[in-house]
Amino acid sequence: MAIDLADYERRARDAVMTFWRSRAQARRKQADTRLPDQGERASVTAGKNMDGFIELVVDLVKANGLPHASIHLERALLTLPGYFRPTKLWDLLVLDEGRLVAAIELKSQVGPSFGNNFNNRAEEAIGSACDLWTAYREGAFGDHGRPFVGWMILVEDAPASRSPVRIRSPHFPAFPAFEGASYLKRYDLLCRRLVREQLYTTAAVISSPRSAAETGEHGGVSEMTGLKTFVASLAGHIAAEAAKA
Repeated sequence: MAIDLADYERRARDAVMTFWRSRAQARRKQADTRLPDQGERASVTAGKNMDGFIELVVDLVKANGLPHASIHLERALLTLPGYFRPTKLWDLLVLDEGRLVAAIELKSQVGPSFGNNFNNRAEEAIGSACDLWTAYREGAFGDHGRPFVGWMILVEDAPASRSPVRIRSPHFPAFPAFEGASYLKRYDLLCRRLVREQLYTTAAVISSPRSAAETGEHGGVSEMTGLKTFVASLAGHIAAEAAKA
């Protein structure tokens, strides 16, 4: 059976518009209370910015053979056991007949503080995956095949995210690939290496300017870490799980 990509290109444009409009709405709401959060934090506290991408994932699951799978979006049902910590909260979980089919994290980063936030995002992504796979090895999710584990981030396309960044490493040299790499390129390298080390089934970085609130404009850095690769990998995994039923 051919996999169904669920009209992902159109859906992605809609998701990007939803992202930027949700951020703007959250800022306006915070301003109206006269107690706005500091900086860009006012735009993220609403927690709905990536809903368009969540809806795309839900439709991919249904379109590729698991229409009756349990797709968990409520915070109370998004927890999985860890190995180095008791539990970890994910953004979306797919379960079918007691087996974990997929666990997905959806993140975003908007300027101006790309530097500190990049390191935080990288550490979180690496740690979460390491914890999950160790728990999997120890039988935390039952005697089933490997789940799909995905990580996606939407990064603001702006001069600060595209400009070369200097590295300060006084004792030992950083890996050459990072020399002069922008933050968008660093995210591309992060995603590539997360997949290469089998920490994630697939990982994607989407770039989009603030003006995309009206157009849905978005892009990527490389084919390997692009949205199409993420969508096709997830659809293929779902279809394979459906074939087992």
